[in-house]
Amino acid sequence: MTDHPRPAGGDGPTPLRLSLPSARRAGPPSPAASRRVTAGLVPLPGGTFDMGSEDPDVNPGDGEGPVRPVDVAPFRVAPTTVTNAEFARFVVDTGYRTQAQEFGWSFVFHLFVGEEPEVRGSAAGTPWWLAVDGADWDHPEGPGSTVEDRADHPVVHVSREDALAYCAWSGTRLPAEAEWEYAARGGLHRRRYPWGDELTPGGEHRCNIWQGTFPRVDTAEDGYVGTAPVGSYPANGYGLHDVAGNVWEWTSTAWDPRARDVWVVRGGSYLCHDSYCNRYRVAARTRNTGDSSSGNTGFRVVADAG
Repeated sequence: MTDHPRPAGGDGPTPLRLSLPSARRAGPPSPAASRRVTAGLVPLPGGTFDMGSEDPDVNPGDGEGPVRPVDVAPFRVAPTTVTNAEFARFVVDTGYRTQAQEFGWSFVFHLFVGEEPEVRGSAAGTPWWLAVDGADWDHPEGPGSTVEDRADHPVVHVSREDALAYCAWSGTRLPAEAEWEYAARGGLHRRRYPWGDELTPGGEHRCNIWQGTFPRVDTAEDGYVGTAPVGSYPANGYGLHDVAGNVWEWTSTAWDPRARDVWVVRGGSYLCHDSYCNRYRVAARTRNTGDSSSGNTGFRVVADAG
């Protein structure tokens, strides 16, 4: 069925930079930022839902199953992932430097790397991920690249630590994994995607994932190569966009309590493809270390019920 293996780490780079120092610069909460960010959150009633999947193509070792009933308390969730414009406000307000900026590099997908980059190497098992000097949220492909024309795209090259710093500033938090899946399902029961069981109903693309031959040719039949502006596709039943594809989203849930600093990420990304990483399904999950960053990982915020 596949031309490429489905490694445990999904479509993100691995191994990562566990040996490097961590840089944490979470600033104080900003009441103005909290009011602005939380005003746009969507209230969800909570309740019991069936979490997980037992489909025949679940990724071995990901722990998607068994399907089980899970209770979720009421909470509020952002309709989109945090954008470059929103993250820029945080940076301007706090002077925050991301971990990629502190480390001096981040992982960039090989097709997006500019001319004559300073590359430290590639990730073991995923050679299409290159460690590029100077790649960060404001320079997604490295020096010379910019987000000036991508204000409404999801911020990327953010570690979990960076996401937590944004949350502390904005009076929000990262979703627990169960909250994320409950919200992503949009009220549908045991469906494969946030909109139903068919990937492209009526031939319509509903998410930003890879078409073509991974990792060399993306035909962009869904309209985008790389990230898409948030909200480019119809929302699910709860009014949430891009809970399948576009960028991976950090959660507050540990992958395994016995593993240090390894966290669940959800939603898949623009690099997901059935031949390699079919984790754009609503129950799909994978993991990453909290200090890791790449060009396909962002985050969405939530808050307790008001």
